[in-house]
Amino acid sequence: MKIHEYQAKELFRKNGVAVPDGGVAFTVEEAKAVAERLGAYPVVVKAQIHAGGRGLGGGVKVAKTAEEFDTYASSILGMNLVTKQTGPGGKLVKKLLIEQGLNIAKELYLSILPDRATAKMIIMASEAGGMDIEDVAEKTPEKIIKVFVDPNVGIQAYHLRAAAFGLNMSKASMKPFTVLLKNLYQLAVSYDCSLVEINPLIITAEDDVIALDGKMDFDDNALYRHPDVKEYRDLDEEDPTEVEAGSFGLNYIHLGEGGNVGNMVNGAGLAMATMDCIKYAGGKPVNFLDVGGGASAEQIENGFRILQSDDNVKAILINIFGGILRCDRLANGVVQAAKKVGMRVPVIIRMEGTNLAEGRKILAESGLELINAKDLKDAAEKLKAAIQ
Repeated sequence: MKIHEYQAKELFRKNGVAVPDGGVAFTVEEAKAVAERLGAYPVVVKAQIHAGGRGLGGGVKVAKTAEEFDTYASSILGMNLVTKQTGPGGKLVKKLLIEQGLNIAKELYLSILPDRATAKMIIMASEAGGMDIEDVAEKTPEKIIKVFVDPNVGIQAYHLRAAAFGLNMSKASMKPFTVLLKNLYQLAVSYDCSLVEINPLIITAEDDVIALDGKMDFDDNALYRHPDVKEYRDLDEEDPTEVEAGSFGLNYIHLGEGGNVGNMVNGAGLAMATMDCIKYAGGKPVNFLDVGGGASAEQIENGFRILQSDDNVKAILINIFGGILRCDRLANGVVQAAKKVGMRVPVIIRMEGTNLAEGRKILAESGLELINAKDLKDAAEKLKAAIQ
């Protein structure tokens, strides 16, 4: 789960990670009140959406006067902000973060995330702060340092020194940096974060070390342990189809623009094979929809309805291995859904496993034009014919 920058900074502040003074605003009047409380210009106006690259898209402005502040707050709040992470559709800005301007001497990059290859936490840092870290990694990887921390041991003084020396910290900024890094590590571990990122982390002319930006992503599987974080969830920032599917216990992920084949599977491995099958047939998957091993007929029905509701879908491929989710239960769910919502596009069904014969009989006797595939190759050929 992702949260907004202002929410990440609330957690930073509570856990000893220095951030600029400021506050969130949902109206221009609230934004003005925060700016007045800060008491001096410059003041920074930042759009709050779940996407990076906001500055390049016009969503971050530094106001040097009250007049500039009014202009920026009015123009950013309510704008449709387009960045390379939002896609061409952009995202509507519904809230602002108003912060004090700071005297920046240097910008750094800092992040902490789990590293699956080593089963350790990894601290990534760079003097190339304020930039797209993916570009830095691609063009100048030598500018990124990595410090690995065994979670069983925890962060130690030598980890902090390795990061500080790697960033060429001055003697004056060494102590505030190591305090910040230690607190940030504890925050990342205690909240089961899949990513904590500060870009930029700044050193001010007064040698203070402050998180000018903040990003936190949380492991969904561990959210039950953090009810305070669950309170931060902003459904407006999430794909509405994914939210709807989640309400039915379905694992649905939209795969972006350009897809034309919806698919329903049970199991991540089968999903990969199914998407390969779709590509082999000349199509492009619209989604990843895993109904799981024990889906009910109602869940199958809702999954089918969600797939058909996408206007980009030109055909549906259902590929199920009948284990706990038996083939007859799948067939009943599909038939039930197709009779309720209709069949806007061709539906190819390939299934194997428990109660296969019963499942095929249900499909055959349904009176619907469901396309039965005997195996994956047959499914690819029938899908190819359907989308051409």
